[in-house]
This record gives sequence, C-alpha cells and structure tokens, in this order.
Amino acid sequence: MAITVKQLADFCGANIKGGNSSAVIDSAADITSAQQGQVTQLTNSKYAKYIKNSTATACFIAENFNADDVPQHIALLTCPDPEISFIKAVELLHPARVYKAHISPHAVLDSGVSLGDDVTIGPYAVIGENTRIGDGSKLLANAYIGKNVKIGKNCHIYPYAVIYDDVEIGNNVIIHSGAIIGADGFGYKFRKGQHIKVPQVGNVVIGDDVEIGANTCVDRGALGSTVIGAGSKIDNLVQIGHNNKVGKGVIMCGHTGVSGSCTIEDYAILAGSAGIADHVNIGRGAVVMARSGVANDVPAGAQVFGSPAKDKKTAYKEQIALSKLPELIKKMKLMEEKIRVLEEGKD
Repeated sequence: MAITVKQLADFCGANIKGGNSSAVIDSAADITSAQQGQVTQLTNSKYAKYIKNSTATACFIAENFNADDVPQHIALLTCPDPEISFIKAVELLHPARVYKAHISPHAVLDSGVSLGDDVTIGPYAVIGENTRIGDGSKLLANAYIGKNVKIGKNCHIYPYAVIYDDVEIGNNVIIHSGAIIGADGFGYKFRKGQHIKVPQVGNVVIGDDVEIGANTCVDRGALGSTVIGAGSKIDNLVQIGHNNKVGKGVIMCGHTGVSGSCTIEDYAILAGSAGIADHVNIGRGAVVMARSGVANDVPAGAQVFGSPAKDKKTAYKEQIALSKLPELIKKMKLMEEKIRVLEEGKD
C-alpha cells in the first residue's frame, strides 16, 4: 500500500523533522538498502554511516539520537521508541496475508471435531476425533492434528506442522511448518542388553501468544505435561525434551537443546546452540550465551558462557588466559633452556 510521510508519522505517533511530508511511502527496508519511496530505521550508532548516502524517503529515529550528514530529502520520524514505531509501519505497509474462513473439501475431519467461528482448514489437513478448534484459527494445507487436541482462538498452524494427541494450545499461538508437538520423549531403561522404552503418556500444554519455529520439536511428558508458558518465543530447530517447564516470555534461539525435566523460569534467554542437561533449573531472567553447555542450575539474572557454563566474566577471563597460552609456553621453554645452560655451567 502507499501512504504519505505525514500519514505514516501520524499512524506511528512520530514527529517529522525535515524532508517532504507529502512524499509517498510504499514499503519498508533496512538502512543499508532503503531507496526512494521506502521508510527505514536508525537505532544503532554502528549503522549511522549509512544514512549519509541513503536515498530513503523517511527514517524512524529516537528523539535524542544524533545523526550527522542526514540528506535533506530524508524525513526524520522522531519518536520515543523507533523500533516499535518501525514495526507498526512495517505491519501497515506490508499487511499479513488474510485467509478467508473456509473448510477445504479435501480436508479430513474425524468424528466429534468441534470448529469455532471463522475457522480456516486447508486442503489435505487432517484433524483427529474429538479435537476442538477455537474461533478464527487457521490450519493450513497438510497440517496434521491428532485426537483430543484443544486449539484456542486465532491460532495459526502452518503447512506440515504435526500436533500429536491430547496437546493443549492456548490463544494466538503460531506454529510454523515442520514443527512437531507432542512426540514421545526420549526415555529408556537398559536391562539385559536392551533399551526398554519408558511409556510416554503425558501431553504438551502451550500457553497464549507462543510462537514455535520451523522444524522445532516439543516432546510430550512421560506422565505429566511438558509446558510452554505464555508469550514464549521458540526459534527454528529447537529440541525441548519431555516434562520441561518453560515459563513466560522465554526466548530460545535456534539449535538450542533442552534435556528432560528442566525448569526454564520466566524471561530467561537461551542463545543459539545452547545445551541444557536434564533436571537443570535456569533462573528467572538468566541468559545462557551461545554454544554454552549447562550442567548445573543457573541463578536468576545470571549470565553464563562456555562449556561447562560458568559466570560470563569468569569464562571471558579464562578465554583471554587461554589465548595467551602459546606465548607462555614459548617463554617457559626459553626459561628451561636458560636454566639448563646455567646448570651445565655450574657442573
């Protein structure tokens, strides 16, 4: 869609400084590539160098952000929180695809399925018996939903997502393609040279406003529930084992793996490729940095790094010390040589 700079500023609660308030904006782009007719944002001084030669028509910027060499043609849209204002602009200029409420004749609905109002079911989607789907939810082509599943209002299940039996999903949940929710947890007992499978008869419970990325797996509980708290965001290619309790507002980045029976408290962050051993507690607001391996509990608010993970400052000091190790070894060899010469002279 197209909109003037003034209309965009009014919509996002921003003030205009410079530029042409009547100029037309039709799309959004990042500061390194934005061109005429596009709006961008400048929120990090590291990218300030790009505005000098930018041909963008408008740029969201914080009220107290000092940007030098801003071209006269760029309208600066000043606001208290330019990142949020830019998100609003992107949503306005690039509206999400609208799905008309429709049940495809090629979808397979088992007995006892209950559908709310304005539900969309795509072709070749499969819905098991006694499953309930809330108002406005969308299940796209080839999604598989097992039996006795509860899906809340305004959920969005992308193609080829798989939701096993008995899973409970809240409102406004997004599950991307290839995600598998409720598969068996990985539990075995070794007896007489065999791995005996432990029955996995629990389920998965997902709170409101959760987003689960493509090809992520959330295993069902062995007996109870694996729980994902409201507002948590889980990236692509994440593995969440059985009986984990994930709190509210948790972030899990790609390739993170969480073993069974862990507790991830509210607003914790697990960065990319973090690995969490079983029966570990990650405290509220704690940060596990990328490629860290956690075998022990992490206190609330702590930041840990490394494998085994430890306090970030301690881990960084160890990394610096290790980087100096080759030079220290070289000095040690020189000292040994000097001692050898001195000892031979003494003899």
